[in-house]
Amino acid sequence: MLASLLASFRRRPPAAKASRTGALVALLSAGRPRWTPRDYASLAREGYARNAIAYRAVRLIGEAASAVPLLLMAGRQEMETHPLLDLIRRPNPRLAGSSFMEAVCSHLLVAGNAYVEAVAVDGRLRELHILRPDRVRVVPGPDGWPEAFDYTLGADTVRIPQDSLVAGAEVPPILHLTAFNPVDDHYGFAPLEAAAQALDLHNAASAWNKALIDNAARPSGALVYGGSGALTDEQFERLKGELEASFQGAVNAGRPLLLEGGLDWRPLSLTPKDMDFEAARNSAAREIALAVGVPPLLLGIPGDNTYANYAEANRVLWRQSVVPLVRRVADALSSWLGPAYGGGLALVPDLDQVEALSAERTELWARIGAADFLTDAEKRAATGYGD
Repeated sequence: MLASLLASFRRRPPAAKASRTGALVALLSAGRPRWTPRDYASLAREGYARNAIAYRAVRLIGEAASAVPLLLMAGRQEMETHPLLDLIRRPNPRLAGSSFMEAVCSHLLVAGNAYVEAVAVDGRLRELHILRPDRVRVVPGPDGWPEAFDYTLGADTVRIPQDSLVAGAEVPPILHLTAFNPVDDHYGFAPLEAAAQALDLHNAASAWNKALIDNAARPSGALVYGGSGALTDEQFERLKGELEASFQGAVNAGRPLLLEGGLDWRPLSLTPKDMDFEAARNSAAREIALAVGVPPLLLGIPGDNTYANYAEANRVLWRQSVVPLVRRVADALSSWLGPAYGGGLALVPDLDQVEALSAERTELWARIGAADFLTDAEKRAATGYGD
């Protein structure tokens, strides 16, 4: 199954790709992997797959980032056609450029790390493949800088040295993007990890709601034995079994409780004020949204829900989260892939095509257009256009 999965990346039999992960051949080296200090699988499962707030926050930023078109600039001149643009727009046969950008940004938000492998076909850089962060480990060299990456799939591991440039492209085989981490030299810090406590609280609140519904949507109570002496172990176990079989669960909701032998039922309950349940759940959801970088208003969390606030929150999302993330990824791709095409190239986001920032663009054009002391060339330069 592993061989068939990796073979699907090949376009045609005559083309020999220089993909390390495709071959899965263990290479010998003196370095040892430095294992990540967290469980990415658990974080992705509990934070992304089982929490609606985290899932929507990550998807919101990832999908917004994928909608930003990238321009290729050579100095101040825009390149309308170029092999690098073709590569970014179609990184590999399975992914379009928008899906590629969404996956890279989502990995950064969930794992704090994103890995991209460059693949050469017949000596030319042709494809980019995204590697799952939980399968990649950094191998530090004697000077502390990463000298290789270990890619593990099942029982097989391949070591990809960074000094072995992609054949014909003169670029390192792996690009490693990281979110800032103040306590680790090699791995990024995931935004979802900062919200780990809020995630646990929000998930626990959802589980508590489900358990409450399964138990007739009523809080628990206590059976008080009013007879002399105490219940024997056999009587206690029999009573416990009868309660679980006949009175617990959604199927038995509302079923009357028949007591005998001096037993008395006393419900135990806490007032909403004592629990402050909904407020605690909304507070946890707000912390998750803020950690990822999404205004809570955009996720339906109760607050100042007005149209004016919504429009401003949408602008904040783009300016403070989406645009910086896209620029960071674009800069990393430019620095990594630029040497393969002679250098001097830069990928920049085309913010003029972002509908959410149209109001800012209109205000900028109005201010620059009203500046009579500027020439037309100076006005074009001030708005980001060439001569």
